[in-house]
Amino acid sequence: MSSPPSEKRPSPEALLRQAKREERGQLKIFLGAAPGVGKTYAMLSEGAMLKREGEDVVVAVVETHGRAETGALLDGMEIVPRREVEYCGHRLTEMDIDAVLRRRPALALVDEYAHTNVEGSRHPKRWQDVEELLNAGIDVYTTLNIQHVESLNDIVASFTRVRVRETVPDSVFEAAEIKLVDLPPDELIDRLKDGKVYVPQEASRALGHFFSKPNLSALREMALRRAALSVDRQMLHDLDAGGVAGTYAAGERILVAISEQPGADALVRTAKRLADGLNAPWTAVHIETPRSRSFDEEAQRRVAAALALAATLGATIATIPAENVIAGLKGQIEAQRATQLIIGRSQRSWWFEIRHGSVVESLIRGSQDLAIHVIPSPEVAAIDSGWSAWTRGWGKPESYGAAALLVAVTTLLAKFAEPVIGRGAIDLIYLVPVIFTATLYGLRPGLFASVAAALAFNFFFLDPVHTFTIAEPQSVLTMLVLTGVAAVTANLAGRLRTRAQIGVRSALENAALASFAQTLARASDLETTATATCEEVTRLLGVRAVVMTEQDGLLRPVVARPAGAQISPIDQAAAEWSWTSGEPAGRGTNTLLASDWQFHPLKTGLGVLAILGIARDDDRDPISADKAALLATLVGQAALAHERLRLEDEMRGLSVLEERDRLRAALLSSIGHDLRTPLTGVTAAIEALAGEHPDAAALPVARAEVSRLRRFLDNLVELVRLDAGGVRLNLELVDLTDIVAGAVHDLKAMLRGHHIDFQVPAGLPLVRADPRLLHHIILNLLANAIQHGGNAGPIAIIGRRTHDSVTLTVRDHGDGLEPGTERTIFETFAQGKGGDRHGGSGLGLAIAKGFADALDLDIAAANHPDGGAAFTLTFPEALIAGAVDPA
Repeated sequence: MSSPPSEKRPSPEALLRQAKREERGQLKIFLGAAPGVGKTYAMLSEGAMLKREGEDVVVAVVETHGRAETGALLDGMEIVPRREVEYCGHRLTEMDIDAVLRRRPALALVDEYAHTNVEGSRHPKRWQDVEELLNAGIDVYTTLNIQHVESLNDIVASFTRVRVRETVPDSVFEAAEIKLVDLPPDELIDRLKDGKVYVPQEASRALGHFFSKPNLSALREMALRRAALSVDRQMLHDLDAGGVAGTYAAGERILVAISEQPGADALVRTAKRLADGLNAPWTAVHIETPRSRSFDEEAQRRVAAALALAATLGATIATIPAENVIAGLKGQIEAQRATQLIIGRSQRSWWFEIRHGSVVESLIRGSQDLAIHVIPSPEVAAIDSGWSAWTRGWGKPESYGAAALLVAVTTLLAKFAEPVIGRGAIDLIYLVPVIFTATLYGLRPGLFASVAAALAFNFFFLDPVHTFTIAEPQSVLTMLVLTGVAAVTANLAGRLRTRAQIGVRSALENAALASFAQTLARASDLETTATATCEEVTRLLGVRAVVMTEQDGLLRPVVARPAGAQISPIDQAAAEWSWTSGEPAGRGTNTLLASDWQFHPLKTGLGVLAILGIARDDDRDPISADKAALLATLVGQAALAHERLRLEDEMRGLSVLEERDRLRAALLSSIGHDLRTPLTGVTAAIEALAGEHPDAAALPVARAEVSRLRRFLDNLVELVRLDAGGVRLNLELVDLTDIVAGAVHDLKAMLRGHHIDFQVPAGLPLVRADPRLLHHIILNLLANAIQHGGNAGPIAIIGRRTHDSVTLTVRDHGDGLEPGTERTIFETFAQGKGGDRHGGSGLGLAIAKGFADALDLDIAAANHPDGGAAFTLTFPEALIAGAVDPA
């Protein structure tokens, strides 16, 4: 299938990508399957080698994690000092991007590509810092684990049970060079056992969870596949930019050819299975030839349905105009450098193959580096390839009448011109009606005109005149030449007309779609977008159109063209079914066919955003088969426009919420800090009075209220820290028995008179948590039980070990929770029964929920069957001794 290199021109798109890449710095990603495979070591080794060779290399940021062999590579390297950031009472360091830009090295080494920067940094993510360095023309080497790739995040979490929060978008791989740092699972496990990845205590737990051999094998396979995909894509870009021909089957690329014959859906499903098995990209293509205009409506519908099915299964779809199927397929194979082709073979008649040739046989004979999968089509295909196919598409009788009239007019004019120009030039005049007829009406009327012209020339101008007899041998030759030239001319003119019509139709549709996209881009509200959608659909498809969205819980029309469209109860049912199912419904579909309208969901990753309905004034289906692909494109563009509106609304809402939260945080912070000083003075005054009047009856009450106010202020400060993201975790193994005992001790004054039912067995396994935050969670749960559990009511603290978790429950014997408030009780300032009576601030449970989320714990509230409320804290298996979260 390949052609000589000189015959393939460089791709303009590839040259443009290459030019843009040369304007920026070059990014190289050292990609690994898991922590500890040696990414940082490999990056530093290569950077040190380049520095020895005279390259200008600096270390922008590198994390050695205490590994001596990695730290040794920094000797002799120029290190750009990090900037210090004051954050929540701690001094943290981050990469100083401004210092690197001022230094402007040829190459910067930036470790941990997916790192999240400290709040207040110029960019929230380190990969965005790297983008700024690349835009400044600085080359960057960086490191990344495969679990940090955004598109793979869910897959990794599905088998590791670890949700990685720091991710990078897949788009960063587009222009990056990938270097895979690979280490077999057994060797990585040995490194863990030797303490080269984690300290020995953490390493033993890691081996039982994230770093198990099955997990490492799966991560390694994902890294290998992602690296191979990036290398294959880069190779294709380089080949296109250099104009190099050939398949270059380093990676599989699948092409499936869609025809009008029955069984096209089977081809699509076969291609999907093959693509999934090979983990390869695939494209479904239909070659539109002049013969496509003779397809009946059923054949056009089969093509549209097969392309729609391919799109839903994840393929790239395309309709390519070409002179014939063979030329079009060869062009697509070369353009996409496909390595495997799936094509159907129907039972064509011998007459069809004589006229059109065998596509399969031609491709097999001409293929070199292409694997061809031939799938037999159903036997019914043979019925459509014989005489019925040939007799279909002859055109309207009016075209043949016009051809006869043109020949008659030409004959009349030739009779008048014969005395002037002589009989010898008459035959050339008869080419004029043949060309006109073929150009205006197509190939077959043109062939009819050629036969009519030959007969007219014979009857009126060849001796003996007014007969069809030819007396002279040279006249026979003239007659044959005239017939042959006229037929060839009609053929060429007819084909050019068909190709021109296909080209004009494609150009008009593309121009209309481009204009539609620009109109939608300018729309700033739902009504404008719906109006543009309805008007464009009506203009291009010649149908009535309506856009419906959900308003006040009901699906209602927003805009209709023409205005005043009537939606009957059956139509409304079809629209609602399309809204809930996300599938087309109504006339011409497989659901609710009695509806006069056909409804299509405008669906994106956010779900179904609106419904587009189309209908005709007659009883025919709303959309013809040849317009199905155009409708699908219009629906897709309209869906994206509605998605943009939804995201813009959400962003505006988020801006309002962020401003409100900022003001609230500033107010709470101010209150929390400004009240500390007078509270300290009040405390000192109470203690002074206690020294003078130790038996005063008001002293216990004053001390209790001061203690409660101090906890309230502490809660305010902690709430501000939660909202600001300032909670820093110091995870370690803790004993729940000790944590609960410490919380009870700190609240001993409040708990006086309450019976504590302590059911936390000493044999519970250790859990991994931040002791300070966990202590604060239990303090707030106990304080809540005291406030809402009734005077001197018992409080139960229960710890249990289940098959996959450890739970800690704090239960009171009060009135319990109001029904339906089990979730809202954890919202800020939410109060349960008796909150005002007992002095509840509504902050304690919100802070407990926030700290629990920070620790990856689940906290839930419920009413106990025997009365009272129970708050349960759940530690998942990953946080129990024997498991570790490497993220």
